[in-house]
Amino acid sequence: MNLHSEVESVWQAIKQRSHPRRQRYLDYIKQQTESHEANRQPEAIGCSNLAHALASCPSREDGSSISRRVAIITAYNDMLSAHAPYAAYPDQIKAAMRPEGVLALVAGAVPAMCDGITQGRPGMELSLMSRDVVALATAVGLSHDVFDGMVGLATCDKIIPGMLMGMASFAHLPALFTPAGPMATGLSHVAKQAAREQAIEGSLSADRLLAIESQVYHQGGTCTFYGTANTNQMMMEFLGLHVPGASFLHPESKLRLAITEAAAKQLAKSCQHVGGPASLAGILSEAAFVNAMIGILATGGSTNHTLHLPAIAATYGITLTWADFDALARVTPLLARIYPNGDGDINDFQKAGGTASLFKELLAAGLLIDDVQTVCGKGLQQYQKVPELDQSQTLQWVAQSREITAKSKVLRPVSHPFEAEAGLRLLQGNLGRGLVRLSAVPRQYWTISAPAKVFEDVDAVQRSFQQGLLSGDFVLVLRYQGPRSNGMPELHKVINLLAVLQNRGQRVALLTDGRLSGASGKVLAVVHVCPEALDNKAMQRIENGDMIAIDAQASSLAWHSASQKPVDQSVQEVEAKIVGATKVPGTLGYGRELFQSLRKHIGRAEDGASFITNSAE
Repeated sequence: MNLHSEVESVWQAIKQRSHPRRQRYLDYIKQQTESHEANRQPEAIGCSNLAHALASCPSREDGSSISRRVAIITAYNDMLSAHAPYAAYPDQIKAAMRPEGVLALVAGAVPAMCDGITQGRPGMELSLMSRDVVALATAVGLSHDVFDGMVGLATCDKIIPGMLMGMASFAHLPALFTPAGPMATGLSHVAKQAAREQAIEGSLSADRLLAIESQVYHQGGTCTFYGTANTNQMMMEFLGLHVPGASFLHPESKLRLAITEAAAKQLAKSCQHVGGPASLAGILSEAAFVNAMIGILATGGSTNHTLHLPAIAATYGITLTWADFDALARVTPLLARIYPNGDGDINDFQKAGGTASLFKELLAAGLLIDDVQTVCGKGLQQYQKVPELDQSQTLQWVAQSREITAKSKVLRPVSHPFEAEAGLRLLQGNLGRGLVRLSAVPRQYWTISAPAKVFEDVDAVQRSFQQGLLSGDFVLVLRYQGPRSNGMPELHKVINLLAVLQNRGQRVALLTDGRLSGASGKVLAVVHVCPEALDNKAMQRIENGDMIAIDAQASSLAWHSASQKPVDQSVQEVEAKIVGATKVPGTLGYGRELFQSLRKHIGRAEDGASFITNSAE
């Protein structure tokens, strides 16, 4: 199948706009490659330096009996269910690589915070910025400069993007990531959400809600809804940085152990040829990022990746825009419904055919670029196969035998998608630009014109709900939640309240410069509004009672005065006419004060909301 014309157009546009920046980056990688072999010799490293690097290794691995060394960067901690399984991975990887003449070393560990724990709490304001901290910590681990390859052990929200950003300076080396996989399905997320709404209504006790939540989140592995963590796994497979079919196997399955060992052996082979096709810089091309966007869009993935993919790409010399997401979303069908977009979870998706079926459908429709390098070689054909253990417990990849059907509730063919378009839209108007994720929003709620109820604090929204002040139809404007204001926290506490009001029959929506990620659900929400309120005097000027018109179908976002006369000026014209005080919210306590200087330098949401890439410009 020939490549879809719009996919081709977006790909070429990205290459053209990125060319000067990408060429500078590739020139740097070429220099790193040329100097690598000379710099890794003992006389170049320094004998004392190398002795320090190998001091804790068994005596038989004194540097003379091995040909290559691989860095393991791990995000293990036993508080995150998704990362707890990584405790055993370094030893597994070392054992798999040693017979190949490769010494694997844990070169560094990075922080890994859980958004599920910090939701609605002060620590959430550190969440997005932790991605850049992970990038810095990754670079510190790799800076020892004695390595020929890299393994990333990460799964959750900001950690994988951060690791990829930190590895960019070392991308002359081959690299791959090996995931831990999702926990088994417990109580359904549909039942969980219903219980949460009952608790908000006051008809379910906290003890009972905790018992229900604990049935959903009950063992090691990623949370099973299709939020940012599982979207990360989808992204990594479409980037070609997982071995095929690795993403959604249970952490404790025999197949998971086998595929982790296979990944280690694959990298052991690749690291014999530093700077070759399997280098990280070679894998993360413009085409790979287009494929990642399509994989995320086709499955209704997390809106967080409209921040993460531009930030990651920027560190590899590639410029992605929200317009790229929007253009691809209009030609990419929605092929999966995974909670919150549907009733099934990620394990149901895996049982229905998983990533192998998804690759097969998208390749056949000309919606993926096959001319890419992956950790397993050239092209995506291998990713249409599924891993399995034969009777002798030997890992092999075989053709996908499971056929997906038009009646499936979880995964459908391109010929009978859930929706013709993926469901992500870029909205623009006199308040700036924002994104909506429509895959879980019923069509009757895709438009709204209603008075604004303006807040600058999540706690104030919750108090207003408890006091019965959120009556009638309205658009909740929650501002000063952007990257520079307070680190851009997720706002699920708010969206759950709005879901309850929508259930009561009110027409409601959210407009915010904050974010929601993959669990945004059934309420219309315009997120990541850019410029953020701190820099957007139009957004600063919105008052209670002003009319907000959101039309996701027409991709429009409009602010009207209290007299209901439209404000037709562009953002620039509005800013020129309005003089408003700049609000600086309090951000003391819980470590937030340590990030004040970083917030001043963080980039715009549409550029990835990164202080690393913003400083590099």
